[in-house]
This record gives sequence, structure tokens and C-alpha cells, in this order.
Amino acid sequence: MKLLGICLAVGTAIWFSPAPQGVTSQAWHLLAIFVATIVGIITTPLPLGAVAMLGLGATMLTKTLTFSAAFSAFTNEIPWLIAIAFWLSRGFIDSGLGRRVAYTLVSMFGKTTLGLTYAMVFAEFLLAPAIPSVAARSGGIFFPLARALCESCGSKPSDGTEKKMGAYVMKTCFQTSTISSAMFITAMAANPLAVDLATQSLGYPISWGTWALAGLVPGLICLVCTPLILYVLYPPEVKETPEAPTEAKAELEKMGAFSTKEKLTAFALAVTVSLWIFGGNFGIGNVAAALLGLGIMLVTNVTTWDTCLAQKPAWDTLTWFAALIGMASYLNKLGFINWFSGKVVGIVNGFGLSWQPTFALIILFYFYSHYLFASGAAHIGAMYTAFLSVAIAAGAPALPAALLLAQLSNVMGCLTPYGIGSAPPYFAAGYVSKAKWYSLGFIMSIFYISVWLFAGGAWWKVIGIW
Repeated sequence: MKLLGICLAVGTAIWFSPAPQGVTSQAWHLLAIFVATIVGIITTPLPLGAVAMLGLGATMLTKTLTFSAAFSAFTNEIPWLIAIAFWLSRGFIDSGLGRRVAYTLVSMFGKTTLGLTYAMVFAEFLLAPAIPSVAARSGGIFFPLARALCESCGSKPSDGTEKKMGAYVMKTCFQTSTISSAMFITAMAANPLAVDLATQSLGYPISWGTWALAGLVPGLICLVCTPLILYVLYPPEVKETPEAPTEAKAELEKMGAFSTKEKLTAFALAVTVSLWIFGGNFGIGNVAAALLGLGIMLVTNVTTWDTCLAQKPAWDTLTWFAALIGMASYLNKLGFINWFSGKVVGIVNGFGLSWQPTFALIILFYFYSHYLFASGAAHIGAMYTAFLSVAIAAGAPALPAALLLAQLSNVMGCLTPYGIGSAPPYFAAGYVSKAKWYSLGFIMSIFYISVWLFAGGAWWKVIGIW
């Protein structure tokens, strides 16, 4: 009750504080409820879904939002895509295909936990240009694979062995998913929005090749270094497994030929991934593709609806993530985000600094304001143009400023368990505590920003972007 009281006190303090000039009382009251809910997500006085329900209930009881507004994000595809990823992952594991793929990876790279992790990281990177949804790619494909790998190696939250290797693998796979998303326009659904907004500001489009070339060096540096940094900051208990490849090969021999359920699971996942890559050409969305894959599993009895219903993390994540997206989107619709970005812009301009420190401040404000957002697309739509315009007005080179803000719009998802579509499934798997999730996310964010500013800036100078 003490933690719940803290959430209530924070929300009440904001609620009864005078709304700043330019902010409506409705927007200010929604901010109070949103911040209280975020505090609840962090402190967990109740399960996350329950905290979200209390937040949504508060918005309606206080008449801050209507029912349709409060629950509007339950029609958003991202929370549902994440939930379906949980159900697909269960089928992937229960069919035995997850164990087979995990043992195959262990047999090839399994002498060390670090080697296994690098195999996962760069496999995800190779798919990034082709799958334009980080929730689908990382949450739908690599999360179930990582989970199966960890469970096959005897690392499970349910029996207290999560730190054996799973906590490290899960946190690393999540962190690097934000990097691979930043490296290609087609690696994250909101990247084309940033390109469109940049085109309006610059007067010419950013090509796929320009974006990819710009992200190549800072992205690869981060992909190579992140597993090593986390290996030091958050090391697995089991580091060397010289006998693992031999044992994995023996397990593969015991499994024998592919079972019917494994073949059906592979077919369902192949159909889903193919539609994630090519379905846009035929008007087939990511959720429709995922539901088709799940439907194949259900009809063929690879998994059952009772199994899906029993996946409590899926339903819990669907609830709290949709609630945060809904409140965050209405903060934008009610004008608070525009007011906030305008105030930040005014503060930065008021310092009277040269363009370099001004641009650095803009980057920091833009990046860390992502604590207020449960969607990269919402953040880009609300703040990208304003911050880019100020950077250019301060004298920053236009194209590098546009690219840096756009690519960091993916990387900033590293901060929280709700800031990007790949975060909720990895967090809800239970391998990493909230405290570690936030602290490691903040530490890694400093590294990422530094790499993009300095190594990226030097690389962009070499290739003539500025």
C-alpha cells in the first residue's frame, strides 16, 4: 500500500498544481494520471496490468477521458502484435522446434554464452532491412528463439536460474534490437514517418541508401560492443560451456527427424515472416500476418486456445502497453506534447550557444523525453519536426541533424520496458528486474548517444554527409 500511496501522491500533486499557461486543464489532469501510472509501472505496487487498469479507470472517473478515448489504443496493432508474439512463441517451444533450433545454435556457437549471444544479435541484424516492424522481428521471431534457447540451457525465471544465462541473453537481444532498427529505413515502422517529416524540412528526400550508409558505422560499433559491455555490467553466471556443442549434437540426435508438429510450426512461421516481409505489397498488415500464422497453429493443434489463454504475460502486457499508448497519444492530441516541445525549444534557444552545444542539448532533450512515450511513432510525430527545425535554425548541418534525430528515434527505445515494440515481450518474460532494466538502459543510452555523435559524426564527414 505504501508504493500505491506514492503513485497517488505524485498524481495528486501534479493534478492540483496550476496548469502552465498554454496547457488545458484536461491535458494537465491527464498528465497527472499518466505520470502516476508510469510511477506505478516502475514501482509495481500491483501487477502491471492492474496498475494500467487503475490509470484508465482514473481517466474516466475524473471525466478526463471518455471510455472510447481511454481504451482507444486497444485497437492499435502494436499491443496485439506483441500478445500474438507470445502465443506464437509458445507454439514454437511446445512443438519442439524451439529446442531444435536452440540446440542447432548451441552446436555451432555454444562453447560460450557470448558466442551464442552474438549469433542471435547478428541474425536479427540480417533480417532488419526486410522486416519493417521491430515488434514483429524481435518480439515475434527472436524473442521466442531466445526464450527457447535459454530454457534449453536450463535458465528459467520460474526456478530461479534466470541469471545463469537468460538474463544476459534477453537484455542483450533487446538492446541490440533498437540498434538494428536504427540502421535501416525499413527496419522500423515509424522510420518512414521520420523520412517524410525530414523531407518537408529539408526540401529533398533521404534515400534508403543514404540512411543505411549513415547508420552503418555507428550501428555496427554498437552491435559489436553492446554484448561486451553488458557482459561486464550484467554478466551471465555461466560463461564457458565447452561441452555444450557436443551435448547439443547428442540432443539433436535424440530428437531424430522433424516431427509433424515441428514441420507445421516451421510452415506457420515461414508464412508469417514472408508476409511480414512482402505482405505490404498486397495490403496485408503485420497483425493479419501474425494471426494467419497463429491460425495455422491452432487449426493443426500445434497449440491450443487454452494454451493462449494461459499465457498471463501476454494478456498483462497487452493491457498495460495499450493503456500507456492510449494515454500518451491523448497527451499529444490535447496539445501537451506540442507545448512541452515548444518550451524545450525556447529554453535551448535562450542559452544563446553556438550550434554545436545547442545541437547536443537538443539531442539530449529529444532522446530522454522518450520516458514520456510508449511509441516511437508518437514521439516522432509530436517532436521530430520542432526539434529538427530548431537544430537547423541554430546552424546545425541539415542532413546530419535529420539523420541523427531519426536514427536515435529508434535507439531511445532502449530506456524503458514500454518505449519500443520489442521491449514488452523481453521484459515480461521475467528474466530481468525492473531496476536492472532501467539502470542498464540508461547506461547503454549514454554509450549509444556518444557513438552516434562522435564515431557517427566522423564517419559522416568521411562519406560527405556534412
